[in-house]
Amino acid sequence: MSEGDSSVTDLYLVVGYDGSPPGNRALDTAVNLLHGRTGRIEVVYIAHLPGIDMLSADAVGQMEVDFDEIARELRTAAEKQLRGREERWGFERRQGPIADELIAAATGIRDSHPGESVAIVVGSSSHAMHRVIGSVAVILAHRAPVPIVIVP
Repeated sequence: MSEGDSSVTDLYLVVGYDGSPPGNRALDTAVNLLHGRTGRIEVVYIAHLPGIDMLSADAVGQMEVDFDEIARELRTAAEKQLRGREERWGFERRQGPIADELIAAATGIRDSHPGESVAIVVGSSSHAMHRVIGSVAVILAHRAPVPIVIVP
């Protein structure tokens, strides 16, 4: 494809990122996928409160403060990982079920950039329990309305 080819689209990659080794591999993979293309990486940290209805308002408030601090630390870690490799990126903190929030982030980008390519990039889980109950990657594989890349 030439630079003047109108079929070339921007590539938007939504990366599920939590600072874990699978999250780091997903971010590295996104950098490699975007190399030589126009587009952007959206690094997304999802703060998840399972069983929020069981927590007091004070406990939820403290967890919000903790999640804000975690988000700042993860943004700094992503920035360090991307420094000198990729400058076209943003960071977003969301809250809710992880797969649902990654899908919402991707569909939001897709809807605001019609005709462009959008994909979700996540690391695979190494937890044995996820083979039984399912991981975020497995849920995404069944429900995502955009392509997903699951990085081993």
